[in-house]
Amino acid sequence: MTLIKNITFRNPIIYYGGFFLLCCLSFVYSFGVGVSEIGFSEVWLCVSQQCSSVIYETILWQVRLPRVILGFIAGFGLAVAGALMQNVTRNPLADPYLFGIVAGAGLGATVASLLPEAFHYFSIPFAAFFGALFAVVVVLGVVVRNNWRRVEHLLLAGVAVSFLLSSLTNFILYTGDAFSTNRVIFWLMGSLARADQTVLWIIVPVVLVSSCIAILWSRQLDALLLSDESARTLGVQVAKLRILVLLLCAAMTAVIVAYCGGIGFVGLMIPHIVRALIGITTAKLIVGSGLVGGCFLIWVDVVARSALDGQEIPIGVITSAVGSVFFLLLMRKM
Repeated sequence: MTLIKNITFRNPIIYYGGFFLLCCLSFVYSFGVGVSEIGFSEVWLCVSQQCSSVIYETILWQVRLPRVILGFIAGFGLAVAGALMQNVTRNPLADPYLFGIVAGAGLGATVASLLPEAFHYFSIPFAAFFGALFAVVVVLGVVVRNNWRRVEHLLLAGVAVSFLLSSLTNFILYTGDAFSTNRVIFWLMGSLARADQTVLWIIVPVVLVSSCIAILWSRQLDALLLSDESARTLGVQVAKLRILVLLLCAAMTAVIVAYCGGIGFVGLMIPHIVRALIGITTAKLIVGSGLVGGCFLIWVDVVARSALDGQEIPIGVITSAVGSVFFLLLMRKM
């Protein structure tokens, strides 16, 4: 009764307004941070009128704007994928990183990255998607025989598959040449340095379309929050719905990993924070998690670019450090 009351009467409009304001501030502030510091007045001048210098115009619109958009959409997609996986499995520890999807996408992208440079833009996303799809198929193969009676086996199987695919990736890197190995290792740590318009035209449609499909099925996903039996009573095809959600998560995670590398724990942390503010229903959780996740990754990238003089920290290192602490605190609370 308490859960139903919280879902019914909790008004998320104020929080959505705060999330939107946070997004605007994050975008504006992140424009001025980087190797070349640009003051807020110059950023506002470029946004509202015209830049006072051609150099500032090039830095803001051709370098930093694609990077900020990529950071926002990557954080959006990872947070949405985490929220979907936690709701569909009813497991608060579910996350694309722990589920094996990131490891599968990383394996596919690693194999494709060893091809000639001319094939990278199109071969890496496809290879990452098939790697993520392979991880999903293996995980589903473990739990499908018990007809989903033990949903927690999804997470356990995902962790095992993640270690398996990560070991294959490390073996490929070990046997590769030094130059390609160093490039792939840095890429696997996570970075937004590859941001450009071509990358955005690939990632943005996949993330937005997948999120919209999930919102369209939000009522069926809400039924899963009760139990599989209750969802079946309401006419929900539980197995097919779970497979659909896992494929959507695989698609979003694959394109993000293909161009941004391994960015862990975003999908674990953000849904828990948003769920405490606006509730557990899927549609509200997807929108809120996406906005907060996008802002979070923008600020992580700001720290990565500005923490060390003349050097950029891989964003996957920062998110893994913060996420590991959050994971331990979450387990202690549970």
